[in-house]
This record gives sequence, structure tokens and C-alpha cells, in this order.
Amino acid sequence: MANVVMFHHIQGLTPGMRRMADTIRAAGHDVHAPDLHDGRVFETIEQGAAFRQAGAAEVDARADEAVAQLPEDLVYIGVSSGVMQAQRLAQTRSGARGAVLIEAAIPITGEWAFGVWPEGVPVQIHGADADEFFAGEGDIDAAREIVATVEDAELFVYPGDRHLFEDDSLPSYDAEATALLTERVLAFLDRLDTR
Repeated sequence: MANVVMFHHIQGLTPGMRRMADTIRAAGHDVHAPDLHDGRVFETIEQGAAFRQAGAAEVDARADEAVAQLPEDLVYIGVSSGVMQAQRLAQTRSGARGAVLIEAAIPITGEWAFGVWPEGVPVQIHGADADEFFAGEGDIDAAREIVATVEDAELFVYPGDRHLFEDDSLPSYDAEATALLTERVLAFLDRLDTR
């Protein structure tokens, strides 16, 4: 069993994000899915972004508070904007077992970097090849940098232009891509559980 913390995307802890956490739980892992929006769920990415911009520091503080009482040996999963918290904590909080970055990645060098990737912490990165955010805003380049630098790193690119394709409660949902992503994430968690 892996101890997992999963940070939701910018639209909030939607029913689809809750079901994603439940799927990982059903595979035998202990999953914590903190609500960084204090119960708010937004209809659009733009509405969620406006909420975050009004108090972005609070989101980081809520993420820190959520993991403070959890064991150190966490696997950090982030979906889209949730990658900011997942990657930051995987890189800066001691004891990380692994990280799964879905539809976003932060460079490990340069102005936005959290520092070097911690030695011995495997990472999986997932995103769509024509997603305006993942492919269009440079996240795929950050993902490639991580894969080129980190010893145990994988990048999985899916065909399509949908952002938040893994959230079955949103119109952007792609069942086929989500099934493959889920299979890969669960295999990654099982591998970490045997290490």
C-alpha cells in the first residue's frame, strides 16, 4: 500500500476528482485528497483561476497544512494546477516516495524551479500532445527536462487537445486516455509499494 496525497485541479475537488481518488483507494492505496478550495467547485477553468489569483498563497498554505499530519513517505499526485503543490512538496519535503504530475510540470532549473529533483524519487508525468496548457505553455518542455535529468522518470503523452481529460465530471473527459493513465498510475504505485 502506498500513502498518497492527491491535489485537485483549478476547478476544485470535483466529483470526478473524488472518483479518481476512490479508484486509487480501491486498488489498495491510502489516499488523501484535500480540498484546497474549501468546498468551492467552479464551472470553468477561468472561474477557478480567478479564485486562485485572489488568494494563491492560501492554496499553498492549505496544501502544507494537509500534509503536515501525514507520514513523510508520501506519493504526491497533482492534477493540472495541483501539480504546483505536488511537485513543490515532492521536491522540498523530505521522505517523498514518488510523484505523479498530470497535465503540468514545473521546470527544475530557472526562475520557477523548486530546486533539484531529490535523488531516488521516481516521477511519472502525463499530458496531452495538443493541450493548450500542457503543450502550449511549456509544461511539456519542463517534463522533458525532468525526464532527461531524473534517473527514474517517465513521460506519457496522449493524443488530443483536452485539458482535464481525466475528470469524468467535466465535458473535457476522455475515457480512453483516462483508462490508460489510470493503468499507468496504478502500476507506478504498485511498483513503489514493492521497493
